[in-house]
Amino acid sequence: MAGNREYKSDVFSMLMENPQNALDLYNAMNHSNYTDPNLVEICVLDRGISLTVRNDASFVLDMNLSIYEHQSTICPNMPVRSLIYFTNILERMLKGRNIYGRKLVKIPTPRFAVFYNGEEEQPEQYELKLSDAFEHPVENPEIELTCKVYNINYGKNQELLEKCPFLKEYMIFVDYVRENHRANDYEELEHSIELAIDRCIEEDVLREFLMEHRTEVVKVVKLDYTFDRQLTLEREDSRAEGRAEGRAEGRAEGRAEGRAEGRLEGEIKMYKRFGKTKEETKDYLIQEYNLAEGEASELIVQYWDNV
Repeated sequence: MAGNREYKSDVFSMLMENPQNALDLYNAMNHSNYTDPNLVEICVLDRGISLTVRNDASFVLDMNLSIYEHQSTICPNMPVRSLIYFTNILERMLKGRNIYGRKLVKIPTPRFAVFYNGEEEQPEQYELKLSDAFEHPVENPEIELTCKVYNINYGKNQELLEKCPFLKEYMIFVDYVRENHRANDYEELEHSIELAIDRCIEEDVLREFLMEHRTEVVKVVKLDYTFDRQLTLEREDSRAEGRAEGRAEGRAEGRAEGRAEGRLEGEIKMYKRFGKTKEETKDYLIQEYNLAEGEASELIVQYWDNV
């Protein structure tokens, strides 16, 4: 997503903690027909490590490791992020195994998917490759990772949604929240979420899940909306400030530097206001802007206490 939270990152990740949901989505994705949710081994990463290793859903079924992400914003860095998730999961799986010995150590086959439901128009399906991020492109990369992106908005990937009822119902809930929020002129967000939950319960859409987790769902959706909106506003303000500084200096270099610095300062301040730690903020800067760890740390020192 675009980003994660201290609690579960979004409703999708909450739903995917249920082995039956993971099984149903796996079957829909792989045209399989497994029936026993006890075969699903949910992989839980240590949420205290850093922002970069908190993926939305990962599980093993029949020696296939599925690493799934949900995104409401466009993110071309998903292959890089997925590589980080995979290596951290693999490290935990191989603990105590002899990877230096003569015997080949088998590992689950990884499968990477991103489920996009943002409001920007996107293709029904497309691929993102790790090699796209290489500073020096090569014809035959020695390491490659491919994420397949599925647009799960209304009218897209209907076959997948029909095969996976909980995913279809999740999108119905998302659409109800958006519909209510637009009707309220993008005010009273919490009320819009509550109305969507009431309607879903009445229509038997994610009924049991929403009745059990209502309070947390309201909190998650509200903060996700607020966080994403605030991030957009901060970037717009920073770009405007950068352009103003660049014009004052009258140099293209000044404009570029002003935009970049203003954007970074705005996002650091926003992360602090939303209760993020310095470590989380540093991870975000490294991941989003390809900064060295030292550069990210210096920026945090420079701007963190000026909120």
